[in-house]
Amino acid sequence: MILDYIYHSGFAIEAEGVTVIIDYYKDSSETENNRGIVHDYLLQRPGKLYVLATHFHPDHFNREILTWKEQRPDIQYIFSKDILKSHRAKSEDAFFIKKGEAYEDDTIRIDAFGSTDVGSSFLLHLQGWSIFHAGDLNNWHWSEESTEEEIRKANGDFLAEVKYLKEKASNIDLVLFPVDRRMGKDYMKGAKQFIEQIKTTIFVPMHFSEDYEGGNALRNFAENAGCRFVNITHRGESFEITK
Repeated sequence: MILDYIYHSGFAIEAEGVTVIIDYYKDSSETENNRGIVHDYLLQRPGKLYVLATHFHPDHFNREILTWKEQRPDIQYIFSKDILKSHRAKSEDAFFIKKGEAYEDDTIRIDAFGSTDVGSSFLLHLQGWSIFHAGDLNNWHWSEESTEEEIRKANGDFLAEVKYLKEKASNIDLVLFPVDRRMGKDYMKGAKQFIEQIKTTIFVPMHFSEDYEGGNALRNFAENAGCRFVNITHRGESFEITK
């Protein structure tokens, strides 16, 4: 299986006869619009194509993805229901799911879990793999700015969502999770708590835009906890992953 880093929280999974693109925001080219690993390769890749969006925030959902069906009429879109409610897409554009709901066909199953922001997080079951894309699920707080009460609430809300996920999936093969230094000194707290609660085989940082140093700073903690860590260095980077 191949994991492609597109940009920010955007990733693609290349499995045998299947491509899954998640939370597309911008393609991997830093200089040209609509150029990069998605437009130059993945949209032409043979096999089934699924395009997922965890929520409507513009750094996770770009309406351009709906035009891809002109090129790939067989495309299957699976979106979080907040995208429909916020009128970013119409009911006929996609299959919409929210926390506790799922999409399933003979190739893939996608379960929607909660978020501590808007929308959902997604757990994919594909060819014997479990793959979790957190969307904007994180322990969102800014220690330098938040009050103690706000920090306590953020911590409780996040741990409640992780507990709900753990009841359904205590072991996950591949986890894509926010590690965003813009949050301040405690920016890795949510990722660390996640790894402590849910046995993670491979951990991949995301939501860091161009701050590769900040995203990769979790590596020592993850490896000490027994995870394999994917160290991302540039847009469009591809990784061959094995269990």
